[in-house]
Amino acid sequence: MSPDSEPSPSSSSRDWLFPSHSFAHSFDNYTSKTPKYPRRFSSNPRLSQPLPPDSKPHKTPAFQSVSSSNSSSFSEYKYAGLRRRSYLSRRAETSPKREENGTVLQRNAVVSNRNVGVSEEKTSESKMIAGFYGQRVKFRWHMVISLVIMITFFTSLVHKNFSLHNQVDELQNQVSKLNGRLRACNLLDSTDVIRSISKDSEQLSSEGLKNLALIVSLTLLSIPVVILKYIDYVSKSRSPDNISEEVSLSKQLAYRVDVFFSVHPYAKPLALLVATLLLICLGGLALFGVTDDNLADCLWLSWTFVADSGNHANSEGIGPRLVSVSISFGGMLIFAMMLGLVSDSISEKFDSLRKGRSEVVEQNHTLILGWSDKLGSLLNQLAIANESLGGGIVVVMAERDKEEMELDISKMEFDFKGTSVICRSGSPLILADLKKVSVSKARAIIVLAEDGNADQSDARALRTVLSLTGVKEGLRGHIVVELSDLDNEVLVKLVGGDLVQTVVAHDVIGRLMIQCARQPGLAQIWEDILGFENCEFYIKRWPTLDGMPFEDALISFPDAIPCGVKVASCGGKIIMNPDDSYILQEGDEILVIAEDDDSYAPAELPMVRRGNLPKDFILPKSAEKILFCGWRRDMEDMIMVLDAFLAPGSELWMFNDVPENDREKKLIDGGLDLSRLMNISLVNREGNAVIRRHLESLPLESFDSILILADESVEDSAIQADSRSLATLLLIRDIQAKRLPYREARVSQVHRGSFSQGSWIGEMQQASDKSVIISEILDPRTKNLLSMSKISDYVLSNELVSMALAMVAEDRQINDVLEELFAEEGNELHIRQADLYLRKGEELSVLEVILRARQRREIVIGYRSANAERAVINPPLKSEKRRWSLQDVFVVIAEKE
Repeated sequence: MSPDSEPSPSSSSRDWLFPSHSFAHSFDNYTSKTPKYPRRFSSNPRLSQPLPPDSKPHKTPAFQSVSSSNSSSFSEYKYAGLRRRSYLSRRAETSPKREENGTVLQRNAVVSNRNVGVSEEKTSESKMIAGFYGQRVKFRWHMVISLVIMITFFTSLVHKNFSLHNQVDELQNQVSKLNGRLRACNLLDSTDVIRSISKDSEQLSSEGLKNLALIVSLTLLSIPVVILKYIDYVSKSRSPDNISEEVSLSKQLAYRVDVFFSVHPYAKPLALLVATLLLICLGGLALFGVTDDNLADCLWLSWTFVADSGNHANSEGIGPRLVSVSISFGGMLIFAMMLGLVSDSISEKFDSLRKGRSEVVEQNHTLILGWSDKLGSLLNQLAIANESLGGGIVVVMAERDKEEMELDISKMEFDFKGTSVICRSGSPLILADLKKVSVSKARAIIVLAEDGNADQSDARALRTVLSLTGVKEGLRGHIVVELSDLDNEVLVKLVGGDLVQTVVAHDVIGRLMIQCARQPGLAQIWEDILGFENCEFYIKRWPTLDGMPFEDALISFPDAIPCGVKVASCGGKIIMNPDDSYILQEGDEILVIAEDDDSYAPAELPMVRRGNLPKDFILPKSAEKILFCGWRRDMEDMIMVLDAFLAPGSELWMFNDVPENDREKKLIDGGLDLSRLMNISLVNREGNAVIRRHLESLPLESFDSILILADESVEDSAIQADSRSLATLLLIRDIQAKRLPYREARVSQVHRGSFSQGSWIGEMQQASDKSVIISEILDPRTKNLLSMSKISDYVLSNELVSMALAMVAEDRQINDVLEELFAEEGNELHIRQADLYLRKGEELSVLEVILRARQRREIVIGYRSANAERAVINPPLKSEKRRWSLQDVFVVIAEKE
């Protein structure tokens, strides 16, 4: 062979060591028939077209460059031997010119490959992140597809196993049957053959249905798994740049499910029902696929497995046992969820009942909104008022826990007399809570003032009235609002209109204290009249009294005392203590003081001797000296009322810790014009009422009346205010007892209980005969201390306000009566000496005393004997005569002097 046709050993070895060199020669042979400018090859037809010699190769994406370079290197190593053999066989035929051309083309190809590799490497570095996420997406798709394939493969294996097992059992049964038949008769009849063939065909068709049912059940079971995996895949395959802006699909789905279960109250039971039906249906299909029973029996059997997990013990065979165990396990889960749901529902219901969230289905009940220290006394008065009706319903709604309210009410030491108290937790400012207590059907609504700041309490009461007037169904009853400041009364009445009746607690107590200071013993009279325990005011129409003068109607009631007339012709205005000549008209109603609304009625007009008064006595009105200890918010109102009651030349001493320079400013800001005070002059003293040396600087023995007020600085706390008042009372009485001469005290000795005259309390009792001390008491527990010691004619403010609220709640018209009795003008309660109406040793009946009092334009409503501790209001047996003493006193309603 010639040197040109045979390869040299060096070249051969070089070709084996460097396969790329062999590839270059084979590439030369391949390109010998092609044009002489380079050509690019690509999977894309457009890229496989020949390129011009001066054109540059196109840049490809990163993943294409990586795949093409890997595939080219792999093909070089795979086909290195084949190319070498092709090169050896064709080398003898190639010419030196082609070899040179091949060498040139080889070099160009190598250079072009290197350039393409460099450009692809630069491009791949800039697009590596995008390729990574693309591969990640492909990888997760492969995982999901492989998971589905595995589930399907596993399902098919299980199905084949069950079907083969069933076929073996069926074949064994058929063989046994055929053996039995052959033994019975050596030859089968043609009819038996037809029947067996039809039976076999039915079995084959049923087998197909069973297999289909099993496949459907397994497919339905695998669908939720695939859906969950798909959701998880979609959630995780989103770009990380959008994580902060977009919420994942799994979170959105969880949120939708949460909203569905929260919005729809029956979503949980519905979901449980659907799960139960799905389990029964899937279990029935699975049992139908592995047993010989029909579909209806399998569904029933599936239900028994769900309802009782022990029913699967009778199953035989691997397939039926596996399916029955799965159904029983699902049934246990469903019943566990059902028990949890039922338990939660029962717990929520009991919790709702315990916390007072259930609706009150009542009508004609009394509704109390709010909670304060006055609630106990108010409930007591309402229970007494409802006793004649066999009890009533009182609903209390406050922003407190229901159990706490019920516990506090159970600790109240009084008999409810058949009245039921229902507590509910809620806010009176929310219409839904008001509807919960049947506010539209209540016969009376009482709004209690909150303990604390007066302005805040009245502002909340105003918002409550606005909420009540906004009830769409309307209100059947009236609203009784307790206010703390008289200045806010006009605003509340403006908002509520005719529905609202107001009781200004602070103003009522201040006026009562002034009346009681001027007339000792009047506090007990007010307790008897305001409360329902004894006698109270009632208004009723009596047609039989039409055309009768008021003087005759005054003695026509054996068990009541008329006090006024509600005149129909004047728009229902109540006139107290009218003229004797007033003739009752049609539609007029009589205002009386009686024990109960059904305990009195008019009788025949009795014959009563009028008689004459012993003398035309005119009570002298002398100047008085009064001391105020403490500072109230309505001090200016009390000063104006006191100026209207006292005689000219009276003095009012004000002793408190408010600086004297600030007092006048506060009084003027409150609306008091000092220049208009006609009957009293103000004397200011600064000091602390609980410090003895400060009190000793005052002429305590010279005052006619001393009023110990609940100071403005401590009025928010009833216990603290009462402690301060009680300490001031004891200090004043002790100072008075030390300054009072002993012989002067012995002159006015009276029976004052079991205390000896030489004791400390006995000395203070003697001092109390010389001056009247009225203490403003807020806590009912302090009442017992003062009642036992009898060293003060006290006023129990919270209890009196509660009585007034209860009376106005029972009859809104009574509020007009109370307002007139508390006002500066008009009629008020007085305590009169007996010598104004009778002579010493004279025997008169109560009716005769009433007629004699009419000569003074007064109405006698009760009396108090000289040796009695309490007055008798609306005395019984008014026609019987009795001997009176000049030390007796009568309680009358008369015009203010």
